[in-house]
Amino acid sequence: MEATARQADIVIVGAGLAGSSAAVMLGRTDHEIVLVDPHPGCRPDFRCEKFDPSQIRLLRRMGLAGLVLPLATRSRELWVARFGRLIDRMPVDQYGILYQDLVNAVRAGVPDQVAQLSGTVAAIEPGDNRQIVTLLNGDRIDARLVVLANGLNWALRRSLGITCEMLSPAHSTTIGFDIAPLDRSRFPFESLTYYGEHPGDRTAYLTLFRLGQGMRANLMTYRAADDPWLRDFRDDPEATLQRLMPGLAALIGRFSIAPSIRVRPADLYAAGHVERPGIVLVGDAFATSCPAAGTGTNKVLTDVERLCAVHVPRWLATPGMDQRKIASFYADPEKQAADLHSLHAAYELKSLSIAEGLIWRMRRAGRFWGRLLKGLLRRSLAWPGASPTTADGIGQGDAARLRK
Repeated sequence: MEATARQADIVIVGAGLAGSSAAVMLGRTDHEIVLVDPHPGCRPDFRCEKFDPSQIRLLRRMGLAGLVLPLATRSRELWVARFGRLIDRMPVDQYGILYQDLVNAVRAGVPDQVAQLSGTVAAIEPGDNRQIVTLLNGDRIDARLVVLANGLNWALRRSLGITCEMLSPAHSTTIGFDIAPLDRSRFPFESLTYYGEHPGDRTAYLTLFRLGQGMRANLMTYRAADDPWLRDFRDDPEATLQRLMPGLAALIGRFSIAPSIRVRPADLYAAGHVERPGIVLVGDAFATSCPAAGTGTNKVLTDVERLCAVHVPRWLATPGMDQRKIASFYADPEKQAADLHSLHAAYELKSLSIAEGLIWRMRRAGRFWGRLLKGLLRRSLAWPGASPTTADGIGQGDAARLRK
């Protein structure tokens, strides 16, 4: 059977959050777009599970909020705690959603005029004017621009001479699980951040947030994938978590953890030699982020928004797709600022969580007392949502401890 040929303006390789978002934005134009991914939908994956206000603003700018937020669970109040003490109850506006539900919601909004092909890209022949994309089945696509949004899959990038600079191997490990109370129908909070208690615990924080009718947990640690502690957590998660955070149960009550535990190690890397004619990298294909720092979604969405709203219209308005055009995206000030902030936040939080030495001990103490004073001030000003008691008395009892 002869291989088929197709003409397109843009080929998007990968239909995760970056690729699907790009397909939605570019699909609203009059350009011919092709989205290529091996799978018809996003399979279960442990990645972004929560949106904060800055990410919601980006979703709105990109016209994606209407696709995502109706499927997400909103939380309006955040408890902040450490050492078994409730430090603050602050108003928030955050949304919880599983990564596969997020991606599938965005993908469902891809306009009909975007051709979605199920397949794997085997090779790309770049050029100053046209790019030839070849799939494993032999099909070929002739396009002006290729957007690589294929995440952690490096084979295709290496074949193009793009290099990988490892910045921080095994930088962090995130654990995701469902958690439920044992002695009541629900937890007395919508979301909670419980900070690590000691640097030797190699933990940044535990975050709990509403997801549907249940509660989701993400535990942010700085442990290698072969750390025996991770095996202990899988074998007996409740006991291991209570040993890690002895004050947690006193604050939230007895709890159980569902057996479907997901573990995601994260390396920090950045792609090098990326200024290739006709090919542009977005999201994790360009550089990774640390989940604990919470900047990954901002970085991905900023990449896509700047590329689709600013650079692609300029590029397609004139002939050719040479290296100088592609370089303008990587030099974009907003993109560079997002990348730099993401990298700085990753290193800063790790040091603040586990680094030894007087300076870091003082900074940890300053963060704790600063948050505590803010919480006390918020309560003294009688913020309407900060009632000192809850139905089970947890808030009242913790306030009494704080007064001692």
